[in-house]
Amino acid sequence: MICAGGTGGHLFPAQALAEELERRGLVVHLATDARGGGLKGRFPAQGIHVLPAATIRSRSPIGLARTAATLAHGLVRAFFLIGRLGPRVVVGFGGYPTLPPLLAARLRRVPSILHEQNAVMGRANRFLSRFADAVAVSFEAMDLVPEAARGKLRHTGIPVRGAVIEAARQVYDVPLASGALRLLVFGGSQGAHAFSQLVPEALAALPETLRRRLSVVQQARPEDVERVRAAYGKAGIPAVVEPFFDDLPRRMAQAHLVISRSGASTVAELTVIGRPAVLVPLPGAIDNDQLMNARALERAHAARLMPQSGLTAEALCAGIGELLGDSGKLAEIAAAARALGRQDAVARLADLVAEMGAGGKTELKERAS
Repeated sequence: MICAGGTGGHLFPAQALAEELERRGLVVHLATDARGGGLKGRFPAQGIHVLPAATIRSRSPIGLARTAATLAHGLVRAFFLIGRLGPRVVVGFGGYPTLPPLLAARLRRVPSILHEQNAVMGRANRFLSRFADAVAVSFEAMDLVPEAARGKLRHTGIPVRGAVIEAARQVYDVPLASGALRLLVFGGSQGAHAFSQLVPEALAALPETLRRRLSVVQQARPEDVERVRAAYGKAGIPAVVEPFFDDLPRRMAQAHLVISRSGASTVAELTVIGRPAVLVPLPGAIDNDQLMNARALERAHAARLMPQSGLTAEALCAGIGELLGDSGKLAEIAAAARALGRQDAVARLADLVAEMGAGGKTELKERAS
């Protein structure tokens, strides 16, 4: 049984694992929250089961009581679901929707694996890590790991979908001195309003020698699409602007430079495909997970970090212009990103699932790249 909340950051790696387990002939069930209830036919699982779940959003006594009641209801439902399905292993991809089934697995004495996608362990995962039998992590250097969980850590990397592995076959196309420059801009599953405001203005201010070579693919919120299209039209920059792209890995592979948030799945896909990026972490995130992810790439010279706080179109223009004007630097960052990527992450996690299901040890052997 795989457990994941209904957002891309949790579902994409969960989907990758499900695909690999089914390829190995195993039966997969998905336990998710209400957001993932419409995934039938799109998620590779024999059954999709919606469980009550809630995130702590209010510190008021009433708010906390409601959250606790919802999670308790989810725990009871998960306990009986696991009893009915009889899974050999339960794998959770983090967040509060994972809490009821992981605790139920503990009560049922079913082996469990917790996967942390970010460079910093989130609140729910810090709590759950004491109950899981193994904790699979995406970065070798992790922050906020409870002492009791350190002996359970297994470095697998972040599983990515087959479409990402396919896109990774495309070698980085180092831009020629006077050739085309392709820019991809996206802000996660819901888009980023800040990008719709900042990026068109920043690109319009680029020197003519760069701007006339530029074409843009940008994801924008539905309410921003027409305004962003108009801004690019006024600047004379060819642009494709849509609320959603179902072929994002392919478009990422075609890009010379990416501007994006730094959620775990985005970082994993950027590194597996190996593309240079300007990362603008989502501000105000609990535990600063996106900031920590971006810093991990920046330390490896695999991306540029530009915090959104205080970011202006002028500063963004300068940063983008510096990179687009230096093909050698773009190639260096692309190579550094590629060196961080783990195409074998899904196989490593599936191996861990198999070992846990067989009741064996959870030590991972290094796979050949």
